[in-house]
Order: sequence, then C-alpha cells, then structure tokens
Amino acid sequence: MSPVSHYIRCAGHEIHYVEWGAQHGRTAIAWHGLARTGRDMDELAAHLAGRGWRVICPDTIGRGLSQWSREPDAHYRLSFYARVAADLCDQLGLARVHWVGTSMGGAIGTVCASGLFEPGMKGRIASLTLNDNAPQLAAAAIERIRNYAGQPPAFDTVTELEAFFRQVYAPYGWLSDAQWRRLAETSTRRLPDGRVTPHYDPAMARQFTSHPDDYLIWPHYDAIDVPVLCLRGAESDLVLPETLDEMRRRGPGSSGLLQVIEVPGCGHAPALNVPDQLDAVTAFMEASEKSAAA
Repeated sequence: MSPVSHYIRCAGHEIHYVEWGAQHGRTAIAWHGLARTGRDMDELAAHLAGRGWRVICPDTIGRGLSQWSREPDAHYRLSFYARVAADLCDQLGLARVHWVGTSMGGAIGTVCASGLFEPGMKGRIASLTLNDNAPQLAAAAIERIRNYAGQPPAFDTVTELEAFFRQVYAPYGWLSDAQWRRLAETSTRRLPDGRVTPHYDPAMARQFTSHPDDYLIWPHYDAIDVPVLCLRGAESDLVLPETLDEMRRRGPGSSGLLQVIEVPGCGHAPALNVPDQLDAVTAFMEASEKSAAA
C-alpha cells in the first residue's frame, strides 16, 4: 500500500499531507516531531492502513512540502499549529480521529484534545498517543534541540547529509539502511549554492525564544478526558521519569485513562518502525475504539 500526496489550504497556508488507506472509515492523524516530516510515519501508517485505518500524515507549516510562514513568531507556535489541525479536520470532514504524535506532534495533539485553543477539537480526538512527549519537557533537552534545529548544517552531498541524520537521530533506535535513506531523501532541500540542508525553515526554532513556555502545557493535559498512551524512550532526555509520575497523578492519569510504556533501546524519540512499537500503538487505538463503541 502506498501513500497518496495531497495539498490543502489551512489557516491561510498550503499544507501538504500524505494519506494512507483512504477507503477505510476509522481515521488516525499521525503528526511528526519538531524538525521532521509526515513521511516519518510511513511504517506506522502502512501498518495501520493494513488493519483497516485511514491515516493522515501532515507536514507542519514550515516543514517538508508545506508552505513556510512569513510571520514566524506568530505562526511557529502550538496555538497556531492547533488552528491548522482544526482547519485540516474541518476541510477533510473528520468528526472523530485517533491522534498519534511524536514529540511536537504529541504536544499539538495535547492542545487539540484539551479544546483550550480550538474548542471544536476537544470532541474530535478519541484517543491520544504521545510518542516521547509530555506536558513538561526537560530544559536541557530543549536547549539541545534548539541548538541543532535553529542552525541546520549544509553539505555538498546527500550522502553527507544522511550521515548527519544518522548521528543526530541515533536515539530513534534501529532503522534499516533503506529507512535511513528514505529519511534523508524526504528531509532534504537544495540551497542556491548547490549544497543540501535539512528541509525545514530554520525560523521555526524561534518558537523556543519567542514563546519560551510554549511546551509547558499542564492545563491542556489536565483538561483531557480521553485515553492517553505515553511511549517513553527508555533513554530519553526529554521526558523525565518524574514528569511521568506527575502525569499519573493529574488529568487523564488521575482518571485511569493513562497508559505508559517504556521503549527499550531508544531515546528521543522511538521511530515507530518496529513490530513492538507498531503493535503497542495499534492495540491502544483499537482498544480505545472498542471502549468508545461499548
């Protein structure tokens, strides 16, 4: 099964997304991390589509094939990403979705599920999977991400850029050579001088300076009343064990709606490309679907 590429105008910008399993009724949105693209979700989307799910994998504004913002301080922030997501759901007629988000994608899912930014989204999200994301992130890890994301390097060849990606994203865990190659080829743009660099708008990293508390989203987490699965890379420096303890005490955790799984052999963030990870996400979504139907 192959993805189909689409372009749609959301919140005043052209947004690219790929769709898997368009013929299916149950729908999932799979949203990538900060400096990544929707193609990171290929293995998960193919897995879910093979089990009767329609899967929508957007490129966030400023990433991949989506349009860059002319107002980065206004648009590269969670509240605007939530507006894009709400518009996407409106235009695609998605009344009910299961959300899987890696890192930033999980934060977008959290603020959408809360309804505090976009009230119309609260009733739409049936379950939320947070792939190495939490309502509070470790400051040292944020600084590390900001440093590499805000000043992307340039290389003479795609081979050199792939080697860079293999180093930076080593915490993803195991990827096949073919998966590393696809990651590189779907994450590359060529500069006017002929060199290659990561695909995204470097200004997107200004989120951390213009909105330094943007990822401190406990009020949103506390407002969630649907099942939540948190996959934490066992070696993650972004989601700390004490934050998981707080999640268990608050919001969906206090209501028995939170499930936490530690993913061995990964840091930030599991690539969602191997059977154990794929099966965990699928089982959680399907149990959530059955529970809602009961």
